[in-house]
Amino acid sequence: MRGKEINSVIYTMEDKKQSIVLQKWCVLLSIFALFPFSQSFNYSDALTKSLLYFESQRSGRLPHNQRVIWRDHSGLNDGLEQGVRLSLIAFQHDPVDLVGGYYDAGDNVKFGLPMAFTITMLSWGVIEYGKEITDSGEYSHALESIKWGTDYFIKAHTHPNVFWAEVGDGFTDHYCWQRPEDMTTSRQAYKVDEKNPGSDIAGETAAAMAAAAIVFRKTNPHYSGLLLDHAKQLFGFGDKYRGKYDESIKVVKGHYTSWSGYMDELLWAAIWLYKATNNEDYLNYVLTNAQAFGGTTWSITEFSWDVKYAGVQIIASMLLKEAKHKKHEHTLKQYLSKAEYYMCSCLGKNKNTNVRRTPGGLLYIRQWNNMQYVSTSAFLLTVYSDHLQATHQNLNCDKGQVGPEEMLAFAKSQVDYILGSNPRGLSYLVGYGPNYPLRLHHRGASIDSYKRNKGFIGCTQGYDNWYGRKDPNPNVVVGALVGGPDGDDGFRDERWNYMQTEACTYNTATLVGVFAKLHGLEGDGGLSPHQPQIATS
Repeated sequence: MRGKEINSVIYTMEDKKQSIVLQKWCVLLSIFALFPFSQSFNYSDALTKSLLYFESQRSGRLPHNQRVIWRDHSGLNDGLEQGVRLSLIAFQHDPVDLVGGYYDAGDNVKFGLPMAFTITMLSWGVIEYGKEITDSGEYSHALESIKWGTDYFIKAHTHPNVFWAEVGDGFTDHYCWQRPEDMTTSRQAYKVDEKNPGSDIAGETAAAMAAAAIVFRKTNPHYSGLLLDHAKQLFGFGDKYRGKYDESIKVVKGHYTSWSGYMDELLWAAIWLYKATNNEDYLNYVLTNAQAFGGTTWSITEFSWDVKYAGVQIIASMLLKEAKHKKHEHTLKQYLSKAEYYMCSCLGKNKNTNVRRTPGGLLYIRQWNNMQYVSTSAFLLTVYSDHLQATHQNLNCDKGQVGPEEMLAFAKSQVDYILGSNPRGLSYLVGYGPNYPLRLHHRGASIDSYKRNKGFIGCTQGYDNWYGRKDPNPNVVVGALVGGPDGDDGFRDERWNYMQTEACTYNTATLVGVFAKLHGLEGDGGLSPHQPQIATS
């Protein structure tokens, strides 16, 4: 016999609790084996810095409590150019006020699709981990970062069937290297409407406003109701007048092309509207279109500003825990199957297709801005591990079941890699720790602050005098998550290396919730500072 069955021992309740705790620690210790050293991180500090980042990306008139002091007002005439053009054609039109919002990355364009995804994910993080964010003292900053985006979306939604999807264009903007305070590039605005549809951007913005409506429901119910009204209208518009926004706004191609189409965004919007309203019509939309729109047919290994299927599948699968959804069990289990495929691929537990990892243990999807996929997977795994923990379930993968503790430990390993537990000992979250990228591909950061040097810097002057400098950027974009290392953990901290050194708002947005979760566990004694930080496959 390889062991003996002990049937005569009767465990007390305390014995059972201790046994369960011991089993959990055994799981955690068994998967942390790639690096022999241990390293602890201050997740509260990382959370603070991640929220500060969004103030670096603000467009418009900055508020009196702006904490990133090297930035100043910019884009104060956004919408005016388009409004004047409209007024010449039809005098009843007023100038369109498109002041505000966020620059997506290191340029000065306001791209609507990634901005909306940023707000959706920030809101989801607050919905899941609001208590932990509050305990860290960052709740007001989290709400400010969301509201800066939703205030802009309200302005951009000028008619039930009109949404202004972009201000500026990447081609003229990339020709110049200027601070946003100086920019002389075109600020033409681009819209989607009944004749020029954009179901993907309408759907994502509806999702963002619905998720934000949940966030503001208690603290600002009137504003929450306003957001929900806009979300409903945008979803209705996107569903009725279907089409890809990059077919209506050609200038976005090559920058934020909607490769996945618009069906995932319509499902995404509907499921967020269901969460915000509890209206069965939105759930029925997700169920009846599950197959036709790819919700239960697409097996996905990434989640991003473009591809929303994994997010839809995970939220839909979590509905199974509620008795009222028993009648929808058949379709929801199909969503569950696809959600499990995504998560198992991240964990390396699928039989055939899994996400590649670098030698240092980082998930690796593709060369350009790979960290966006790392941060989104860490968030989804963290949220779903909480779901499994609460419902006393495990994740079912081809290679066996995975417990919620193991899922969370892997998500933590990805976050710890970001913060410095990697072969280079480099934090890819700018401003965190002693060693982080110093030469971000970021116009505003790479040129003297407007607050210090108000002299005008022209379009190509920035390239001539600042872009090629070997010195570190004069301004630090604290909390920015850069594109990150290549498939072999290699990284070149060079301003021209935009694939690795450019940061985007949606990279950091998904980390906010994970940092809050890990900070909360730290406070509860659920994390040990002596655990190795990177998991094996």
